[in-house]
Amino acid sequence: MQPLLEINLSNGKSRVIEIPQQWQEEFLGGASLGARVLYRELNQALDPLSENAPLLFAVGPLSGTAGPAVGRFVVCGKSPATGLWAESNCGGFWGTELRKAGFDGLLIRGKAPNPQYIVIDDDRVKIVDASHIWGADTYSTQSKVLSEIGEKGYRVAVIGPAGEQGIPYALILTDHGRVAGRTGLGAVMGGKNLKAIAIRGSKSIPISLPDTYNPLRAEANRNLRMDNQSLVLRELGTAGAAEYFDYLGLMPKRYYHQRHFDGVATVSGSYFAENLLKNVSACHACVIACGRVVQYEPEPRKKGPEYETIVGFGPNLLISDPIAITEMGELCDRLGLDSISTSNTIGLAFYLFEQGIIKPTDTDGLILNWGDSQVVKQLISKIPRREGFGELLAQGSKRLAETYHVPDEAVQINGLEVAYHDPRGASGMALVYATSPIGASHNQSDYFFVEIGQVEAGIGLEVFSRLGGAEKARNVCYHQDWRTVFNSLVMCIFANVPPQEVIDLVNAACGYDLDVPGLMKIGERGWNLKRAINLRLGLDSKNEKMPKAFRQPYEDGEGELKDYVVPFDEMRQAYYSVRDWDFQSGRPSSRKLRELGLEWVIPDVWGETEESSR
Repeated sequence: MQPLLEINLSNGKSRVIEIPQQWQEEFLGGASLGARVLYRELNQALDPLSENAPLLFAVGPLSGTAGPAVGRFVVCGKSPATGLWAESNCGGFWGTELRKAGFDGLLIRGKAPNPQYIVIDDDRVKIVDASHIWGADTYSTQSKVLSEIGEKGYRVAVIGPAGEQGIPYALILTDHGRVAGRTGLGAVMGGKNLKAIAIRGSKSIPISLPDTYNPLRAEANRNLRMDNQSLVLRELGTAGAAEYFDYLGLMPKRYYHQRHFDGVATVSGSYFAENLLKNVSACHACVIACGRVVQYEPEPRKKGPEYETIVGFGPNLLISDPIAITEMGELCDRLGLDSISTSNTIGLAFYLFEQGIIKPTDTDGLILNWGDSQVVKQLISKIPRREGFGELLAQGSKRLAETYHVPDEAVQINGLEVAYHDPRGASGMALVYATSPIGASHNQSDYFFVEIGQVEAGIGLEVFSRLGGAEKARNVCYHQDWRTVFNSLVMCIFANVPPQEVIDLVNAACGYDLDVPGLMKIGERGWNLKRAINLRLGLDSKNEKMPKAFRQPYEDGEGELKDYVVPFDEMRQAYYSVRDWDFQSGRPSSRKLRELGLEWVIPDVWGETEESSR
């Protein structure tokens, strides 16, 4: 494995940090290795927007190798949105350049005295004044930085005005609209006065057994290209299953309260493909190419929205205009806002307005009528400026609901807004959202795919009813561990690569001798380490509960969903039992921590009460 590059913006100095071999073998790379690197620094007193907060960009052992969907990187730190562990996965080409520059991680420390951007060219580091581009949107920033560098081959990761203003759900954007969107790490970058990081590498990426790895990589890509899920993603994008999700009750409407919406057909992946799609885009060496390039006259071609953005600014707000949804998604990208948290928070505002809790005097005179995309655009623009009602929206849904004394109305868990895969249509997602180490994210486990038939028996998954209960707790644990492996590699969760192929690739790339149980143990170890970090950060397991919207049936439910409520309490108790976590505190038992080689965190997790943890 290659070392980390550490840059301290407070003094402009940089150094190289070697990663212990044991850490590499125990965590592989990516987010789990990032958790190991940052473990001691993350504590409850740390202000995530302060100069003392670390910000780590990391790749995995397959990154940049042209393997199956591994042109990605992950950003890690402490979330300003949740106060918990933060990680956000991003595609594009930036991560490949980091590896080619000779590093498997970039650790940013300190705070620049004025706005700056970093230029990394292999092992050469330059810090450049960015005062003249502070305030620019993300796309303009990329163009200006590349123009100023004046040489080809660089990739740039940037923040927009939202990150500069410390909005707790600000994103980091790179390339053609690829984003590290969740948990607000764009705000952490802004807190360091860091506007952009440009990077270019020319070195060979290390592979332990290249003669073995290269044929395996080529075969894995051939198989992945013809996989049914890949074919759908290439043709229809991530919204390819939108209408099916709608049919199953997985797609929420009217801020998670409504089951049906007549406008779904015009915001589906097939509609975009037939009416607006002009091309597809792919991350580095990816054979799936799920990215959308759309055009509508007289606008130039632009990035098309993916499923979460389509639902968030579409059915969630009862908007059926695909062009308006595209524009709202692009506005979020340009301003540097996570589209899930933005649309969720605005959805809450609309719902509370409907209930008479929020009034026009609160919203700067705006009338929040469902389906009004022009009002939504105005609200989005107010957020990074913290203008009027935008100041409340800028704080996220949890704080917005608390301001109006209705905390249970916010559809969030542990401070992170829930994504748009409703557990009333696939009950396993309830456990996914509640126990995710970053808050209510589907990126830690896209278990809804298991619920609709993508059951990989090779990692121990079984078939259960989509609306089942406690019996699927072990399944969810296995799937979370498997996705933790993906986030360590760093491999896209859309890559439907069989476990044995993944193991063969890892063994050839790293010179290891792993099998399926060994790889799954690495995933479980990473999952529990992040749990330990969150307990140090003040995680209260009592907050691992369903928001009010999910504790009641859809208002217009019918058939099997007419009176359906997720049996969450029994599912959570079964989940804790499978994980060997204490049901009262949510802490992993000492036995489990020792089994995973994490005995060194026991004093932090249990303190003087270790005996009670078995």
